[in-house]
Amino acid sequence: MSEILRSQILKRVNITDEEYQRCITFFTPKKIRKKQFLLQEGDVCKYIAFVLKGCLRCYAVDKKGDEHVIQFAIEDWWISDLSSYISGQPSLNNIDALEDSELLLIDTTSREELLNEVPKLERFFRLLLERGYVAASQRLACTIAVSAEERYLSFMKAFPALVQRVPQRHIASYLGITPEALSRIRKHLSEKK
Repeated sequence: MSEILRSQILKRVNITDEEYQRCITFFTPKKIRKKQFLLQEGDVCKYIAFVLKGCLRCYAVDKKGDEHVIQFAIEDWWISDLSSYISGQPSLNNIDALEDSELLLIDTTSREELLNEVPKLERFFRLLLERGYVAASQRLACTIAVSAEERYLSFMKAFPALVQRVPQRHIASYLGITPEALSRIRKHLSEKK
C-alpha cells in the first residue's frame, strides 16, 4: 500500500529506492473506522495524514452546531490541520472518517528527522504546501465570486470521485450552501439535460 506514497513522491521529486525505504520508516500506519476521529476540536494536531484507502473530512462546527466542511481527502491525498500542526495551538477543526480508512501518519519530530535524512523531501513538502495554498486561495475566491450552481459544477468537474462517495449534506457544507439548496441545484441541472 505504501507504493501509493512512493508514486506521489516520484511525481514531484526523484528519490532512490534506498531513500524511499528510509522515508517510509518515518510514517506510522493507522486504520480508522467510519465516524472515528483523527482530530477533535481543542486538541493539538500532531500529524499530517496521507490517505492510502478511504475518505476523510476536515470541518469546523459553529456556535449554532452547524458543520462547515473545509476539506475532503481520499486515496493519494493528504489531510491535516496545518495551522495547529505547525503552531502547536489547539485545533479549531475536526477530522473524521467518512469511510473505513487506512492512513500513513507523520508527526512533527519525525518529519523534521526525515527532512534532515532525505533532504530531497524538503522540496516535496514545499510543493505540497504550495499546491495546498493555491487550492485554498482558489476556493476562497470561488466562494466569494461564483454562484452556488457554478461552485457545484466546478466541484463535480474537479472531484468526480467525491460526488459519488460523499453524502450530499457534506458536499453542500463544503460549498457553503444548505442541503436543500444543493437539492434544488441538482434538480435544476437534471432538468436542463
